[in-house]
Amino acid sequence: MRILVTGGTGMVGSAFEKVTLGHELILVGSKHYDLSDKRDSHRMFREINPDAVIHLAARVGGVKGNTDFVADFYSENIRMNTNVLDAAHKYSVPKVLSLLSTCVYPEHADYPLTEDQIHSGPPHETDFGYAYAKRMLEVQSRAMRQQYGHNFICAIPNNIYGENDYFNLEKCHVIPAIIRKVWEAKMYGKTPSFWGDGSPMREFTYSGDIAKILLYLVEHYDEPEPLNIGFSNEIEVRSVVEMIADILDYRGEIIWDPSKPSGQFRKPSSSARFHKMSDNYFEYTGLREGLENTCQWFLGNYPNIRGMEK
Repeated sequence: MRILVTGGTGMVGSAFEKVTLGHELILVGSKHYDLSDKRDSHRMFREINPDAVIHLAARVGGVKGNTDFVADFYSENIRMNTNVLDAAHKYSVPKVLSLLSTCVYPEHADYPLTEDQIHSGPPHETDFGYAYAKRMLEVQSRAMRQQYGHNFICAIPNNIYGENDYFNLEKCHVIPAIIRKVWEAKMYGKTPSFWGDGSPMREFTYSGDIAKILLYLVEHYDEPEPLNIGFSNEIEVRSVVEMIADILDYRGEIIWDPSKPSGQFRKPSSSARFHKMSDNYFEYTGLREGLENTCQWFLGNYPNIRGMEK
C-alpha cells in the first residue's frame, strides 16, 4: 500500500524509516504541509493520493506543556485532526489509523485502563485540553465510520520514547527531559532537578515497536473500537531517572521538587484485546534496551537535535 504518515518527521514517524513491511511510506511533517490549514491538508491528499493514512501529527508536551498551553493544545489538535479526517473522507481514502494517547482515559478510571472506559469521566486536569482533543479524534473517526462507512480506526499507546524525540525542556515528555537534564548535568557540573517526588508510575513503549504495531493494524484491524497497544511495564519515574543516570554514567546528586506537580499518579493500561487479535505475535523491546538505544542516539547527535533551542 501507499501509506501517508502525518507527523512523519517526529519520533514515531522517523521510526518508520526502518520499518516498512513492504509498503511505500510517505512521511510528511510540518515543513511539507500545514495540517492546521484546511486547504493545505486537502492539497496533501491530492498530491499524495494515499491508499491509507497513519495519522500521528499532533501538538504534544509533558506535564508543563500541557498545563501552560492547555487551550493551544486543544484548538491546534482539533484543527489538525478535523482537517485530516475530512480530507480523507473527501478523497475516499480506504483506511485511516489515528493515534490517540492514554491521557484520553478518565482520571478516576478503573485499572488497568480498558478501551470501554474512554468516555466514562473527565480526564486528569493537568492535560484536559490535549486529552479532549484526542477524545474528539476518536469520536470523529467513529462518526464518519457510522455515517459514511469509512474504515477509520484508532490506537492508544502509552508513553512513547525513542530516537529523534523532542528535547525542549519547556515542552517535551518525561524521558527526553530526563536524558537531557542528566547529560547536561554531567557536562556542566550542575545538579538535575525533576518535578514532584518521583513516585508516579508510568508505562513506556519504544517508538520502533509502535511503528511495527501500527503497520500491523493497518493490515489487520478493522473494528470501530479503539485498541490499546502499549507495553504494560509500569515503573516509577524515579527508577527511570536512576536507569538513565546509570546508562549515561552520571554519579552526581539528583534533586526532586515536590512543590511542582507530578501529574497523574498511575495510569496502567491493558493491551489484552490487541494481544488477542494479534495472537500474541509481538514481543516488545525492554525498557533498558530501548533507553540504551535512545541515549546512544542522543549522544551521537547532541546538540543538533529537535528542541535544543531551549
